[in-house]
Amino acid sequence: MILKLKEREKAIKLRKEGLSYSEILKKVPVAKSTLSLWLRSVGLTKKQRQRLTEKKILGQQKGARAKREQRIRLTKEIKRKAIKEVGEIDKKALWLIGTMLYWAEGAKQKENNPSQKVKFSNSDPLMIKVFLKWLQEICKIPLRDLNFEIYIHKTTDIEEAKKYWPAVLNIPKEKFQKIRLKKHKIKTIRKNIGENYHGLLNVTVKRSTNLNRKISGWIEGITQKII
Repeated sequence: MILKLKEREKAIKLRKEGLSYSEILKKVPVAKSTLSLWLRSVGLTKKQRQRLTEKKILGQQKGARAKREQRIRLTKEIKRKAIKEVGEIDKKALWLIGTMLYWAEGAKQKENNPSQKVKFSNSDPLMIKVFLKWLQEICKIPLRDLNFEIYIHKTTDIEEAKKYWPAVLNIPKEKFQKIRLKKHKIKTIRKNIGENYHGLLNVTVKRSTNLNRKISGWIEGITQKII
């Protein structure tokens, strides 16, 4: 009983000094419910409340950083294992990958446009690189038969985009002189802004009407095998 009274007095003293419950529990090893009962009538000064609030915020920030670091580590480990699962990419796999990319992002021939050339559009440089690899190795299309057009908002850094695409694709800058500007609608909330935005790149193959028809046949053949 005497020990409990001493612990209670110590807890109250520490609380009056402005310590938090967790700090007091480290010095007075009792149940949190008991501590709460002992300290419910103990008031704190404005400065003490401010200190506890700041401490709580710092604790939350520390916890958020720890979770973020854990998430980053987990993501890296998942990606590392996933990369190993890929293995070698042979020509058959590249053919399939490129065909599926074109099915998703390429221009298709339609009744109102039966002579549509092969045209691929995307803002992801890695996807563009894979598509160009497919054109060159599978479709045997040389660089001289490709046209590039940058489609970009008129309010962004156009000159920077003209430097970015040749550099990231390792293609002469002379191939990227064609620019098409997209008007910015005031009411539209754009997400594709900032230093990482370089517009959308259109890749068109010259004299490729029949190649587009061939790709359409590949797509149809793949679906027949799967479905």
